[in-house]
Amino acid sequence: MKETFRNNLHLSRQNIDRLYLINSIIDEYASEGYRLTLRQLYYQLVSRIVIPNSPAEYGKLSNLLVSGRMAGVVDWNAIEDRVRIPYMPFWTTGIPDALQTITDQYRLDRQEGQDNYIEVWCEKDALSGVLKRITSHYHVYLMVNRGYSSCTAMYDAAKRFQDRYESNGQNGYILYLGDHDPSGLDMIRDISTRLDEFGVEVEVRHLALKTEQVQRYNPPPNPMKIKDPRAGWYIGKFGNTSWEVDALNPKTLHALIEEQMEELIDMELFNDVLAQEKKDIQKLKAVVKENS
Repeated sequence: MKETFRNNLHLSRQNIDRLYLINSIIDEYASEGYRLTLRQLYYQLVSRIVIPNSPAEYGKLSNLLVSGRMAGVVDWNAIEDRVRIPYMPFWTTGIPDALQTITDQYRLDRQEGQDNYIEVWCEKDALSGVLKRITSHYHVYLMVNRGYSSCTAMYDAAKRFQDRYESNGQNGYILYLGDHDPSGLDMIRDISTRLDEFGVEVEVRHLALKTEQVQRYNPPPNPMKIKDPRAGWYIGKFGNTSWEVDALNPKTLHALIEEQMEELIDMELFNDVLAQEKKDIQKLKAVVKENS
């Protein structure tokens, strides 16, 4: 929804044109069911050579979006904030509404009976909204580490994998997405090493961002963080440039995960569960109708 709260904004012609371009990018992704974060929108403008890749330009874009939304030019629902989300306990208006909620949310364990237990881990919280769409479809955990994971989160993850080993005899896999920079690449080692310390054997598959993907998709480069204690080996191997996984197109990220998922899971069994879900939902709809 577009709402106007400031009527006397004095925007340059260039900024007005940029807001209309921003709206076209937002509409492009909305048609595919995606909402962008400020960071993802920024990288779309950088990759289209609209703005240079610099902290100053990121700040300007943030300010421009505030002006555009306050002036009623940009939809308030177009950009999502993945951090500042208010919490409200679930509530319902009564039994018919509760039954409808159950029907709307009903699903079976779509990974039931599979030989492999899979989780998707991501370094960046900014991508969680994009990744949830596909991890929810396959019904697997999405783990957002926000950098190196905490000891508590690693312990909890180890217990999840151990439970699958002991109860179902499944093989464990982590599909990892992180930046192409010293810490982002080192996190692959860190995850494997720390889970091994808890006695858990998991195959960590590096989905993104890889060197060949940088060459193929040409995401905007960033200067290397020289102060990173792991910068030495990275510079020796890759030079003084790094790249952020946020810059990849959401459809590209989905395709990478989908390819790996369908390699690791029994799709016939998966589709059987989906078919049973549909049958169950039809029965629930009949119950809702009876109680309305």
